[in-house]
Amino acid sequence: MSVNNSLDISRWLLGSLSTKMFRYYEDRIPQDASVLVVSNHRSFMDAPILMSALSSPIRFACHHYMSQVPIMREIVTGLGCFPLEADQKRQQSFFKQAQQLLQLKQVVGVFPEGAEPMVKFTQPQQVGEFQRGFAHLALRAAVQDLAILPVAIASLEEVNTSAVPLSLLSFFDPSEPLFNQPGWHPLVIYNRVAVLIGHPYWIRPQHQQQYQGKQAKTVVAELTEHCYGEITSLLHQGCY
Repeated sequence: MSVNNSLDISRWLLGSLSTKMFRYYEDRIPQDASVLVVSNHRSFMDAPILMSALSSPIRFACHHYMSQVPIMREIVTGLGCFPLEADQKRQQSFFKQAQQLLQLKQVVGVFPEGAEPMVKFTQPQQVGEFQRGFAHLALRAAVQDLAILPVAIASLEEVNTSAVPLSLLSFFDPSEPLFNQPGWHPLVIYNRVAVLIGHPYWIRPQHQQQYQGKQAKTVVAELTEHCYGEITSLLHQGCY
């Protein structure tokens, strides 16, 4: 499946589920630049929602198990996602593939909350702690004109159901501790959703210089907090 078809697949999926999407602040989307999209994450619909909102294919890093489970595997492949390796190789795989895609000026997408909000029922306005891997990627990547674009997905009306037992997923990825618990994998389907685009954070040479020196932790924290703050603020606007 061609990556270029992923936008068509995304639009088809939203149409087949009769999802109504409202887009705000689209003028903030960077043009003619490498873009790393960062967003909150509660639903399997989040990737196609973001592609439709930005009118662009987005190469998302996805959890290893998604490339192993039948049907889910076909979906993530069709959407152009790149599955991460299992175990300790995940971070190394993420940096290598994402950096190559950004250098080719493909839009890359990351969900910094990780897999946890996908396996637990959460409220629409709830945002978990951000992992900082995306910030390290942005500061480490040898890419000119790189923008980090925070985007909030605010569910206005949704249906909550269950997909499969979490224990079943451990067969596909035994290394994931989140699957070693009772209960079912939630399935969140948006009926109405708002997508609010935040202010981009441009990676400048001074940021890269700081990252190479003693201020590395500071610049990583600033980038992470900027995206977290933008998303939580926009989510509050969208949900209320």
